[in-house]
Amino acid sequence: MNHKILDILEYQEISNRLAEQAVTAPAKSKALNLQPASDRETVSRALSETKALVDLDRIKGQLPLTDFQDVAPSLKRLKVKADLNALELGNILLIFTLAQESSRFVEDAEENETLDLAAIETLLEDLELPDDLYRRLRTSLTYDGEVLDTASADLARLRHGRLRHGRLRHGRLATEAEIKEKMTAYTRGKNGQYLSEQIVTIRDDRYVIPVKQEYRYKFGGVVHDQSASGQTLFVEPAAILPLNNRLQNLLAEERQEIHRVLHELSLDAREEMEAIKRVAAALSELDFLQAKAKLAKQMRASQPTLSADQSFKLLGARHPLIDPDKVVANDIALGQDFDTILITGPNTGGKTITLKTAGLLQLMAQSGLFIPANEGSSVAVFDQIFADIGDEQSIEQSLSTFSSHINDIVAIMKRVSDQSLVLIDEIGAGTDPEEGASLAISILDFFRKKGAKIIVTTHYPELKLYGYNRERTTNASMEFDIKTLSPTYRLQMGIPGHSNAFAIARRLGMREDVVVVAEKLMSSDDSDINHMIDELNKQTKLATENKQKLQTSLDRAKQLEKKLQDALDIYNQRVQKQLDFALDRANEIVAKKRKKADKIIAELEEARKEGMQIKTNQLMDAKGEFNQLAKQEANLAKNKVLQKEKKRHHVQVGDKVKVLSYGQTGTVTKQLGEHDYEVSLGRIKLKVTDRDIDKLATGQKQQAQRRATSASRSSRARSSLDLRGQRYEEAMVNLDRYFDTILLSGLSTVTIIHGIGTGAIRQGVQQYLKRNKHVKTYSYAPANEGGTGATIVTLK
Repeated sequence: MNHKILDILEYQEISNRLAEQAVTAPAKSKALNLQPASDRETVSRALSETKALVDLDRIKGQLPLTDFQDVAPSLKRLKVKADLNALELGNILLIFTLAQESSRFVEDAEENETLDLAAIETLLEDLELPDDLYRRLRTSLTYDGEVLDTASADLARLRHGRLRHGRLRHGRLATEAEIKEKMTAYTRGKNGQYLSEQIVTIRDDRYVIPVKQEYRYKFGGVVHDQSASGQTLFVEPAAILPLNNRLQNLLAEERQEIHRVLHELSLDAREEMEAIKRVAAALSELDFLQAKAKLAKQMRASQPTLSADQSFKLLGARHPLIDPDKVVANDIALGQDFDTILITGPNTGGKTITLKTAGLLQLMAQSGLFIPANEGSSVAVFDQIFADIGDEQSIEQSLSTFSSHINDIVAIMKRVSDQSLVLIDEIGAGTDPEEGASLAISILDFFRKKGAKIIVTTHYPELKLYGYNRERTTNASMEFDIKTLSPTYRLQMGIPGHSNAFAIARRLGMREDVVVVAEKLMSSDDSDINHMIDELNKQTKLATENKQKLQTSLDRAKQLEKKLQDALDIYNQRVQKQLDFALDRANEIVAKKRKKADKIIAELEEARKEGMQIKTNQLMDAKGEFNQLAKQEANLAKNKVLQKEKKRHHVQVGDKVKVLSYGQTGTVTKQLGEHDYEVSLGRIKLKVTDRDIDKLATGQKQQAQRRATSASRSSRARSSLDLRGQRYEEAMVNLDRYFDTILLSGLSTVTIIHGIGTGAIRQGVQQYLKRNKHVKTYSYAPANEGGTGATIVTLK
């Protein structure tokens, strides 16, 4: 891609913003040097890689990356058999650790079956570590280059001492402590009066005290330095000389041992140079791709599809360098129905920005970046994008604006092809209007014969007719609000613009007779064109108003549907209450009649036992009362309330039911008794009776599920848990209790603050979250919110 188009469209500003999103220095450098590709395969692969990181960020969060130094200088030193210093080896250790953490992070994310990371599979494979070197580095030093006691047994002995021949041989740390203890004794009590300051300091790597000049012989020993005034001498007391000598010997031995350890580590690293280079490159590339994903999120950008016919369709395209709160989105399409667009309209109306938006979004897409446009947008892959935009008059060459533009167009004409996009601002401007219009038409014809895709802006009325007379060519304009006398920056496809001079003059108070004379002076062709434009504007405005009315009607219909649904829910609740009341009354009636029947039977039975003569009229009365009870029971059997009650008693495990006391829909998970059930409402399980539930039919289940998903629940549960400063066992118990609380709270996202420390609690939290079936995703917090010291958890 030619560098001039990158400068004209301010592509470097996009690169700078991309670099700001990168974490590591190599990724920042790659972002600053990013260039658009010109072949379809490369662009497609780059967009797929960006999508993989966008999806990973959406599902799991950002990779656990921190900055590290470029390993190229270290590898160069290893290649010439030089030893690496502790900082260089610590940097390699940091790279390996980041690679291991990133691998684990991705493995956890891949448990989500919707995540597709095939585009970065090779990069992930390149994170594989040389285990032996990693283990040796991990036990030998820190990321900052501090050599650990565990680097070697001799180093541990030199620092901490050891028993030798039954006697304790002091190490460096013990010797330093003994020296400090004795030196501190000189700064306290009576000895303090002989010192300029009650402090212990170091001169020539030896511990000394600042003694007043007149007491230089008070402590004996050696004078190592004096103050600028000569009034203070820095003395190593005689009693400290043997200890300082021992310390110097231990320090020399320790430096020698550290040098030996670093030499051995360098030998091991030299054997794994390719692995070090591979892992560092993979991490840098992942950071670079993550920067693309973060930039896409910042710009609210989307992934475009690639067209196969050099066409593009940008829906709701926004210029990425304009304030998001002020930018106007436009639909820009080229290559499907037409190959040339001629944009007309007033100055400062947005024509140039429209050109730049189309060109810059194409460059971004061909660089593997998502574009600030709506979903469903598509882009082409051009071999070159050419532009002649703005006043680039060359003072050095004494060229006019017209000459400068013509030079640029001539250069474009030499390189343009059917795989090119050409953007020209104010084509043919800067010279006689009639000649300029004719030249512009000829230039456009040339580019069209070459098969290029073209977008130009112009003021020439002749080019408006060109847009109608040429095949696969269309007019467009930037909308202008006559009422406010200001541009709206909205692109109108298919409609040419005009100057609106007469309308503006009238709005500003110009005499009507003057305006009328001016209108008569216009040629008939110009009048016809302006009349045609006015008619098109009216039709477009009418179509837009109708669309808005339809949208308004649709919104109202949706609101009415919601109100009706809410009213239906209230009605059903009231009906349910009435049914419950009727059921209670029916049960009461049945109970009374059953009691009366039992009484009649008991009286007859008693009479029979006593041998009493039962009269005929008594039998008839009893038979009539039984018949009446049977009739009422038959009526009750047909009663809808009782039918509904019977239906409730036929509930089985797995049935969808509505819990009436809560107004929520759940699933029967267990039968606890003849009339008692366990019902699951999301993460909450309730014990209910069969009178508090209503079995749902299939249609009701689906409707209830939709309503249930919209139900909101509140809780006083805290949205974060701080485990810092706790013991591991205590932290795990508190974490488990905290999850019991939030599962009933309805919270969807919580933060677990575990700190960095030794990493034990952090790993424990990660393992707990991995096993917890209620956790949907979890990831480290952003760098400005705690980084790897906190984990953000999303619940199912």
